[in-house]
Formats: sequence, C-alpha cells, structure tokens
Amino acid sequence: MKSVNIGKKSVGSGQPCYVIAEVGINHNGDIDLAKRLISVAVAAGCDAVKFQKRTVEVVYSEKELSTPRPNPFGETNGDLKRGLEFGEGDYDEISNFCKQVKIDWFVSPWDEASVDFIEKFDPPVYKIASASLTDDALLKHVRKTGKPILASTGMSTYDEIDHAVDVLGKENLVLMHTTSTYPAKYEQLNLKAIPSMIERYGIPVGYSGHETGIPTTVAAAVLGACCVERHITMDRAMWGSDQAASLEPNGISRLVRDIRLCEQSMGDGVKRVYEEEIPVMKKLRRVGAAA
Repeated sequence: MKSVNIGKKSVGSGQPCYVIAEVGINHNGDIDLAKRLISVAVAAGCDAVKFQKRTVEVVYSEKELSTPRPNPFGETNGDLKRGLEFGEGDYDEISNFCKQVKIDWFVSPWDEASVDFIEKFDPPVYKIASASLTDDALLKHVRKTGKPILASTGMSTYDEIDHAVDVLGKENLVLMHTTSTYPAKYEQLNLKAIPSMIERYGIPVGYSGHETGIPTTVAAAVLGACCVERHITMDRAMWGSDQAASLEPNGISRLVRDIRLCEQSMGDGVKRVYEEEIPVMKKLRRVGAAA
C-alpha cells in the first residue's frame, strides 16, 4: 500500500500516525482565538490544524440564510454563517502564524470557489467533509489542484464511497472513517470498519472522531488508522455547535501522547526474550523446573 505525502511527512501503513487538530469553526470568528487553538495543537504535538471554508451564498439557500436563529452575530442563520467565515486577511494571518510555529494547516472546502480561494495559500492537502462526499463537481474540482486528499465517509454507504473513490482515483487519497453525529455515541463508532476499509480499497484509511473521549481514537490508530482528526476547543462549555464534541487542551495533549506510546509499544510481532528479562527470569523461575 502506497503512502501519501502531506507536506514533509509520509502518511500510511508503517508511518507515524498523522494527528490533525480541527479548529473548524470553534474559533467563533475570532482570529486571536484561532491562534490560541493553533498554539494548543502545537504544544500537544499535532502535525496539522484544519479549518473549514465556505462561500456562504453558494453552500446555503436564501431560505436557510434568512431563517431566524439568534446568535452572537445577529438574528438569522445567515448572520451566523457569515460571522463564522474568515476572509483573506484572516487566512493570511493564519498562514503566517502556522509558518512561524511550524505546523501544517489546511481546510475542508465546501464549494469550488472556496477551493480557488484557499489555493493561493498552497495548502499541503485538502479535506473532503462527509457532507461533500457525494458532490462530484466539488470532488473533481479539488482533484484538479493536484494536492493529496483526505475524504471523510460519515453518513455514506459503501456504494457512495465506491463512487467517490472512482471519481477521485486512488492516487494520493486517504479515506477517513467517520460517524457524523456530534458528539458520537460509542456504540456507533464502528472502529472495525477501519481495517475493513483498508482491505476493501487498498489505500490508507484514517479516522475522524466526534466522540467525547480519548481511548477510542487511540484504538483507531492501533487498528490501522494512518491519521486521526479531532476537533479542539479551549473549553467545551463555550458557545458553538461543535464545542461539545471537541477535546480541550489537556485532552488533545493526552491523545497525542497515548498514540505515540502505542506506536512505541507495537513492536515487530516477533516474540522474543529481552535482555532486561533475563535477570528477572533467573530470580523468579523455580530452580530445576522443566518446561
């Protein structure tokens, strides 16, 4: 199975798990909060941070935008969606800040114009959100950039995933197993789908988790997920639709630590007696006992 190069790192079987901290819309339209979250990801040892980019008038209908929805930016759903979108100056700041702190950054673009907008920043990869997996026009547009693609598969059948893989091609593609509920129920995470998808498609498979805890995401990495993604927040009690399904600073740090410890612990599968075991063996085994 071929690995996929994301920036300077190789992602795939036998490689360290690529850990993505999704800022998403948890910045609440505040560039300073976005930078704080990036700093949290860096301190935790994450490999990348991810945002979301939409052209609001393209992604949402006028009816949806005019729907009443009181929020910090106004009284309608449109006020909210526009308030959560960063512009070019904001992404200039994000790009420069990520260069300074030496972490990859990229986005999930929800429409073709957003792809074109982000291309000027030359991201190392693009993420296809689960909601966009059946949007052939968007898939083709992202593929034209020539960048690697991470494609989430939440709320999608195998037929729909098969079709998306046909549209995208398997080159430089990583599928992400996902359950698209926020937060996700543990009994619906279905982590065994990860090795099943690896076998079915013969390409790297990652995991995008929306559960509240940490152990199951670590388990996903142990089951073969080449990259994992979790939303991050400064405080789960903050205002915002994704905060409750996110990890706080201590949580994302523990996640990266535990994944790295598991990677160290996996070994090569060959049973052996380690040199450090020999004195213990001599001390504890019964003298003269035969196997």
